[in-house]
Amino acid sequence: MMNCVIIDDEPLAREGLASYVREVDFLNLGGTCENPLQLIKLLDEQAIDLIFLDIQMPKMNGIDFLKIFPKPPMVIITTAYPSYALEGFQLNVLDYLLKPITFDRFFKSANKARDYHRLLNNSAQPGAQKTETDEGYFFIKCGNKYEKIYFDEILYVEGMQNYVTIFTTKGKYMTLLNLKSLEQNLDGKLFIRVHKSYIVSTGKIDGIEGNEIFIGEHRIPISRNYREQVIQQVVTNKLWDKIKFS
Repeated sequence: MMNCVIIDDEPLAREGLASYVREVDFLNLGGTCENPLQLIKLLDEQAIDLIFLDIQMPKMNGIDFLKIFPKPPMVIITTAYPSYALEGFQLNVLDYLLKPITFDRFFKSANKARDYHRLLNNSAQPGAQKTETDEGYFFIKCGNKYEKIYFDEILYVEGMQNYVTIFTTKGKYMTLLNLKSLEQNLDGKLFIRVHKSYIVSTGKIDGIEGNEIFIGEHRIPISRNYREQVIQQVVTNKLWDKIKFS
């Protein structure tokens, strides 16, 4: 069950979304607000998992709220203005719903929030990393299908806002998941962060040249902040050279 709140200055819009929420068995309406400022008090009173947020509102619009609010819950934008979509996704909103919102579109977005919420909760559970790694695989949701991913088949992972693409020996799979959450569930001895957007399997690395890692035909960038750690963990301990054998 996810506790959600609706923020919209229009009473009819709030009631319309509230009626949708009441039709979804995994959503609980924690409250409604006319503007983002009212949300602050609500957050002090209860835990909120998901915010349905309008943009054009008096006192403070939704985009400004996201810019100043530190680490908000999951956010789904609900607006009549498509021009804010890019800026919204740059602020890590989960979805962007254009008014008038149909129930089908609302339900699809709510399911996306539920899947992401489950992934976040699973990654936060003590011992989850050990159990999943010991089993050798995990599942992710790709569209309407659940795909089994084996740890030893992963080549590298690329993060894109709230999504990751997992490149494996069998193909690539995109799913709604934060790269940091995925990293917390990977064995640090087998996988290494090489860039703010990339994690690679150390055992699959074929070579390193300059600021690039080679895995088969793939080239993955190494950022300056991670280069020293990558060289130390991947190369130094396995380096055969004249000094080592002299």
